Amino acid sequence: MIQVKRTEHPKAKPDFARLGFGKYFTDHMFVMRCQDGKSWQDPEVVPEGPLSLDPATMVFHYAQCIFEGLKAYKDEKGQISLFRPRDNFARLNRSCERMCIPKFDEELAMEGLMTLLKTDADWIPTAPGTALYIRPTVIATDPFLGVKASRSYLFYIILSPVGAYYEHGLEPVKIYVEDTYVRAAVGGTGDIKCGANYAVSLKAGEIAKEQGFDQVLWLDAKTRKNVEEVGSMNIFFVFGDEVVTPNLTGSILPGITRDSVIKLCREEGRKVSERPVSVDELTAAAEEGRLTECFGSGTAAVISPVGGLHYAGRDFVIGGGRMGPVTQHLYDRLTGIQTRRLPDPLGWVTEVR
Repeated sequence: MIQVKRTEHPKAKPDFARLGFGKYFTDHMFVMRCQDGKSWQDPEVVPEGPLSLDPATMVFHYAQCIFEGLKAYKDEKGQISLFRPRDNFARLNRSCERMCIPKFDEELAMEGLMTLLKTDADWIPTAPGTALYIRPTVIATDPFLGVKASRSYLFYIILSPVGAYYEHGLEPVKIYVEDTYVRAAVGGTGDIKCGANYAVSLKAGEIAKEQGFDQVLWLDAKTRKNVEEVGSMNIFFVFGDEVVTPNLTGSILPGITRDSVIKLCREEGRKVSERPVSVDELTAAAEEGRLTECFGSGTAAVISPVGGLHYAGRDFVIGGGRMGPVTQHLYDRLTGIQTRRLPDPLGWVTEVR
């Protein structure tokens, strides 16, 4: 049983018609702590608010920080549901292992999340295109200077009502292919969700934004020739009747939405391939009209159409710069399953009871 300490100062709720993404946070959060480098204790739901941490806290100096992202939805009857939440907690535990953080009981985390969602149920928006974003996070909390793994940690989950990740919604984005900076290398941490992965992507992201692009498409660290992923999404390409995504090499995040797209394509009988994709193949296919669609996949945006690439000083338009039929279909089907408007043949949806 998760103890709940309700806030005495409920927040004013935002206008659910003007949410944006990641701007507002609910009244409560779930927390538990590890003090001995081994076991997690004292799970509870408490008022959401600032953390008090010593300036020497190890997360600030050595970046022992991991997180996840998933969403909750509420239908017209008030039923709350989650999309593949256990996959998120399993991936968070894989991140724990890589970052020398004690693993947690995934069922206890699920119970904590369920309790938190029921506590803040009235914060879940219901308009089309909205959801409650869920951010589980683990940070090292020892106040110590010296390179080693912390012994104490804080696990917390915060909630944020959100609209579209991109301000322009489903309008196709333009992405900048980065061939100077590197996000991750095989053997590093590119295949887990740690904060440092995103910190190292900021510089290239700022450069791309200054030039009018929405996101960065990263190339592999060794050859700078094979595409890997976009800053906040995995990437897919449609070559005629084939859907293609870069294969997982150890430097690409194994996205849960990515996996969902692949499984939906296979369930529908579509040809789908996980293989190396070079930037030269992409640009040639775009010029010849063989690259008919491109889209990103991720929890925040779900499916985001890509209308063009910029590489080596040249712009390459994809599909006339419009959202293609395969992208539209996969967006409609995936969001339909997530919001329970469509059948869930693969058993991905978990109801909050």
